[in-house]
Amino acid sequence: MLKIGLLSDTHSYLDPQIFTYFANCDEIWHAGDIGSLKILEALESFKPIRAVFGNIDSSELRQELPMDCWLEREGLRVWMTHIGGYPPKYNPRVRKILAEQQADLFICGHSHILKVIKDKERNNMLCLNPGAAGRQGFHRTRTILRFQLNNGLVNKLEAIELGSKSN
Repeated sequence: MLKIGLLSDTHSYLDPQIFTYFANCDEIWHAGDIGSLKILEALESFKPIRAVFGNIDSSELRQELPMDCWLEREGLRVWMTHIGGYPPKYNPRVRKILAEQQADLFICGHSHILKVIKDKERNNMLCLNPGAAGRQGFHRTRTILRFQLNNGLVNKLEAIELGSKSN
């Protein structure tokens, strides 16, 4: 079993509550738009991290991080990228890759909208977007996700509200 803390779109703001909510997690995954190397380093010093760069991230972060992160965890093939869309409205690049490769769990950010959707056309691939954990963007409430991976299943999925983006 593996406990995962998932966030995206921090835009250079790291809410201190994240350290409490992710205290029991084994890994933290960040789906892009980190905003600064300082945020990445703070997360790395807390827990093992997997992250991708987003469209607002600097060349410094783009040198440190991939655009796509493919990994195998607890019998699940995971794909994380920043700009992805959701079923059936995937980004054209994502649609092309999904036609060639299968994932059990697809993770993206970018929209600032928390979404949890199964793609019935792609073998019930679970699509997760944790929304935005930062203060920049059109969202009103900052959100993150926490879940467990266990023997090919996603369990105990929790959507966590961090509060208004203005506080």
